[in-house]
Amino acid sequence: MIVITGAAGKTGRALTWALAERGARVRAFVRRPEQVPVALAAGAAEAVVGDVGDPAALDEALRACSAVYHIAPNVHPDEPAIGRAVIAAAERAGVGRFVFHSVLRPQLRAMAHHEAKARVEEALFESGLAVTVLQPGPYQQNTLDAREAIVRIGDYAVPYRVDAPFAAVDLRDVAAAAAVVLCEDGHENAVYELAGPEALTPRQIAAELATVLDRPVTARRIDPLDWHDSARAGGLSGYPLDTLTAMFAFYDRHGLTGNPRALAGLLGRPPTRFADFARRVFGPDDVRYAPGFQHQVLPSERDSLGSN
Repeated sequence: MIVITGAAGKTGRALTWALAERGARVRAFVRRPEQVPVALAAGAAEAVVGDVGDPAALDEALRACSAVYHIAPNVHPDEPAIGRAVIAAAERAGVGRFVFHSVLRPQLRAMAHHEAKARVEEALFESGLAVTVLQPGPYQQNTLDAREAIVRIGDYAVPYRVDAPFAAVDLRDVAAAAAVVLCEDGHENAVYELAGPEALTPRQIAAELATVLDRPVTARRIDPLDWHDSARAGGLSGYPLDTLTAMFAFYDRHGLTGNPRALAGLLGRPPTRFADFARRVFGPDDVRYAPGFQHQVLPSERDSLGSN
């Protein structure tokens, strides 16, 4: 039994799907009762409802499990404390394997949610657990947040410069790599950077989308401060607003790149290029919904809300 925290998010659902394809049994740990059918529909064998910071709920979720895959609540101010709580529960349960869903470049202090994951990594390597850390880059699926405008009017708007490079990774590849780490031996004490096979700018991404859609698509920069004001007017505030604003400001200056070799090694093949992802997700329905895991759009790709 493999426990996934945050199992109802898009990362948790994609990983559940990948594990189910391997015949593994997944216990989904979700926060709200209405998320149980979501997790079960993704392939979980069972689900436990509770708060990830509640020791009793964690003890119930991790009971008699062989491994835990920890996905933290998205942009949460208490992520280090939550991580330590899950680590403590795993130690109490005698869990044989702990895999942490971190982030590419967790040492970047300019982005508070990156540094928070570095603190969880630190606590993990101070524990007595068999630890593996995965550090995925931004998802190629993040383009789906702008899907309506891309398809309807050819507008791909981002709150950073359109020539900033990103090693965006296919969530399907991340899930497949995580399933390898969870189901195969020999990954203890490893830190794997999961980056896409190319560093593409929003302008280059727009060109790839234009090819798939056979119509013009233009990348457009939204000033990060304008994004901040719009997000605040929409109800976002506090730590999430400040953290995401800082993240986009960092992206505006530097982008976020990485190396694809670790991911290729785990997959046993080259990681998915953005052009192939775009054909799978933005292409004709007969391509997007073709039978078989290798070509099918995951449930998480049809619902892109949330970054977990």
